[in-house]
Amino acid sequence: MKRILSYRIDRSRSGKTIQSYLKNLGYSRHIFTHLKRTSNGICINGIPAYTNHCLTENEILTVSIVEEAASENIVPVPMELSIIYEDDDILVVDKPADTPIHPSINNYDNTLANGIAYYYQKQEIPFVYRCINRLDRDTTGLLVIAKHMLSAAILSNMSENKRIHREYLAIASGNAPAKGTVHAPIARKTGSALERLVNFSDGEAAVTHFKRVAYKNGHSLISLKLETGRTHQIRVHLKYLGFPIIGDYLYHPDLRLIQRQALHSHRLEFTHPITGEAMSFLSPMPSDMQMIFPENPDPKSVVK
Repeated sequence: MKRILSYRIDRSRSGKTIQSYLKNLGYSRHIFTHLKRTSNGICINGIPAYTNHCLTENEILTVSIVEEAASENIVPVPMELSIIYEDDDILVVDKPADTPIHPSINNYDNTLANGIAYYYQKQEIPFVYRCINRLDRDTTGLLVIAKHMLSAAILSNMSENKRIHREYLAIASGNAPAKGTVHAPIARKTGSALERLVNFSDGEAAVTHFKRVAYKNGHSLISLKLETGRTHQIRVHLKYLGFPIIGDYLYHPDLRLIQRQALHSHRLEFTHPITGEAMSFLSPMPSDMQMIFPENPDPKSVVK
């Protein structure tokens, strides 16, 4: 993967060092180390430069991010991908059910990472897999993937500072409250490698905002937004409220209407890591959830 970025220095940035200027744009120490080891990694007006160079107005600063090795231990595997958006910096994918996002024990060649590795291998592009937001294996919907180390560093920082906004849709058992917020810490269940539960003594802080979008036949369609990103947070919080997600093999294995947890990453919003453009993506509910609630939710009814 190769990404070349050029910046024309304006008067307000004149006098700053290259390092100071780029650090303000989100370049990390790791990226500076990589650039120093890259031939012509940093240039001023086409001439290689050191990071302590003081910039002057109208200079052209060029940065070449070159990654020649692909991710190790990710086997490229042909896979149908639903790519919602792609440019030189990011990839937005709509993930199907029964698809882990990373290889792990017993999931060596059936993950989203395998499919994306193959997608770029076909194009003869070395690719390091950097998935920014996580989804459980059977949760469907939108994911953003960084295409190089700079977009990864900026997006990861945005995620840590809660500037990547995600909205989920879930189908839960029972008639949930019209709206509310769950403040309930989450911890690993003793003796289980997977299961989590609300634990006010030992859990990590977890906050979920929700709003009921629709109700029928004993089930609620719920819109949710997270303030924190704990493992299984939505699944655990809805069970704690008394309205567990249907089809959830861990927390509510009611498989009469759906064969996996009815949870979908419906909306994804963030600022583009390189251009600064506001990005917004929407994914309709998958067919197995639409069979239960055929009417698409009104976008105005989601959690604010």
